[in-house]
Amino acid sequence: MVVLKIHYGGPAMITISDHRILAETKSLSAIIENGFLVSLKSKQGGEEYIQAFRPEGSALQLFYPGHGAVDVAGPLAATVSAHRLSSTSAQLRLSGWDADGVMAVSEDEATGDLLIEPSAYSSRAGALSCRWLLPGVRPDLDLAAPFFQGVKAPLSDPMLERRWIWPQSWEAGMAILQGQKGGFWVHCRDDRYRYKALNISGGVMGFETESYGPIDNSLGAGGLTWRVNVFRGGWEVPAGIYRDWLWLTYALEAQERNRKPWMRDIRFALSWFHGDPAILDAIAARVVPRRVLLHFSDWRVDPYDENYPTFTPSENARAVFAKAKAMGFHLMPHCNSVDMDPTHAAYAYLRDFQYRDVQSKRLLGWGWDPETNHVLGVPNSNHNLSQNRYRKVMIKVHPGLSMWRSILAENIRAAVDTLDIDTVFIDVTLCSHNLHNCLVENMTPSEGMKKLILQIASLNDGLAVGGEGLNEITMQGLSFAQAHLFESWHNNSSGLARTGGCALNDFLFGRLCRTFGYSGLSGKTEAEALRMRIHEEHGAIPTVVVRGADEILNPNPAVQRAIDLANG
Repeated sequence: MVVLKIHYGGPAMITISDHRILAETKSLSAIIENGFLVSLKSKQGGEEYIQAFRPEGSALQLFYPGHGAVDVAGPLAATVSAHRLSSTSAQLRLSGWDADGVMAVSEDEATGDLLIEPSAYSSRAGALSCRWLLPGVRPDLDLAAPFFQGVKAPLSDPMLERRWIWPQSWEAGMAILQGQKGGFWVHCRDDRYRYKALNISGGVMGFETESYGPIDNSLGAGGLTWRVNVFRGGWEVPAGIYRDWLWLTYALEAQERNRKPWMRDIRFALSWFHGDPAILDAIAARVVPRRVLLHFSDWRVDPYDENYPTFTPSENARAVFAKAKAMGFHLMPHCNSVDMDPTHAAYAYLRDFQYRDVQSKRLLGWGWDPETNHVLGVPNSNHNLSQNRYRKVMIKVHPGLSMWRSILAENIRAAVDTLDIDTVFIDVTLCSHNLHNCLVENMTPSEGMKKLILQIASLNDGLAVGGEGLNEITMQGLSFAQAHLFESWHNNSSGLARTGGCALNDFLFGRLCRTFGYSGLSGKTEAEALRMRIHEEHGAIPTVVVRGADEILNPNPAVQRAIDLANG
């Protein structure tokens, strides 16, 4: 056995054999065998977080969309060896019948983080991501993760089983495994908008680094470092470390200073306000208007979700805005961030920059069947793109395109000038992820979305911008975010009741962006009362969705609770 001891400023070292790395940092000791983390102990108390298991199969995989994962070191012709790089780092090389890979291992001396950088490649083209598997997590540890604004549940819970893509559904690049006294966490410190995913299957986490689309000629993926460390206390401890890194890396104190002073005073929200002035009077009778945020969805001369990016207010809406402003309400007109109507004249400028799915290459967008009330995918027929306005057909424009941001800002500014307001809501801001056409003007959709939000926020003397969904990129420019519940956009999922009590995203992002509720918040049924409670447990502004003034003046218990919270 070849043994190498690597010494740092503290009592840290790495011992290397032909297929195993024994690592000690100032906070932990770990064993990596054939690429698997087979032991992870805290130096403070010696608690072990990985249960004993036989490291079979391959710790590294290449993921091919439509075909599944391929083992890097599979059962045939597999080899694993360790190699010294310097006095502070080492690598494992893994090879199999279908792929080759490298895992770099080192320590961050300042934090004690164990740094693991996996990469893999093959002569077979079409690889989307490199996946590092982490089996053997002690079964009593719960996963606290930024899914749907925060979830804490056992890794074995079936509701967690899926591929969570960053930043749309995996809303920050971190996963916390918490026990009674502490636990460990895995995170990355990525400030380059590199796409990643957390795959959960059978209680096993797989941390993925994606290649930017198009992936037709992609032979591999890698280049992202996953940080592993232990902690004492609750999930707030590692989440606080991550938040501090976000604030420093993106200079977010300046963004805090840019927020409207009244943002913190908001105590009550109404989503999908349709413009009934009697509802304004009813709310004013129960809650001080300056503490109320209204999401106004039906305010344009065009029907909802048609003819974007034209934002022309109707005469009725102008009167409602004037009344609301005089009363002291904060009223956000519903606009859009990347969705546009392909029958709009601006489409000729933008049609080459529509979102295309990184896997299927289909156009991405939105449609609605008025006969069945079902969501439709966007047509890939050029003829039908131009013929289906009544089906609410909208394509998505890559926000990295400066022409789109210019056209959008011009139209939104005209609307807010006409209405004399300092707030606006732009829909689907959560929709930024890897694409077939990922890079436009050298920007990913996520970097472009951030730039778009900040451009809208800078209009006039500064706007308070609301958006749909909340993640670590959009929070940097949004003041308010309309949050979704766990797999429960319009109807409750079977696991929704288990997803409350972990206000992780509010803890991470609440200093910059506050959330409010989305849909199904009238409180008329047990299911809707549950939705309101889960939003509350996630730290959202108490939110209702009502159709008439009487629902405020003579509220059911759930709406009354929202009013009481607003006044408490």
